[in-house]
Amino acid sequence: MAKMQYSLSDDQTKLGRPENFSITIRRVRVSARAGFVLAVTGSIMKVPSLPKLPAAERIDVDNTGRISGLF
Repeated sequence: MAKMQYSLSDDQTKLGRPENFSITIRRVRVSARAGFVLAVTGSIMKVPSLPKLPAAERIDVDNTGRISGLF
């Protein structure tokens, strides 16, 4: 869930772990490549998702020092 960083709620005035609060889901996004569904709350900005397998996993250096898998 994407939410405000200072509270479990989506209300920026309720800091920490407020009691008896509701969360309003503003948008739901599917991140198919990353393998999850993201519920967006409040008025936050979201950074792009990362894939399950980082690009660095495809990089290799052979015995001659040739690098492959960068692009």
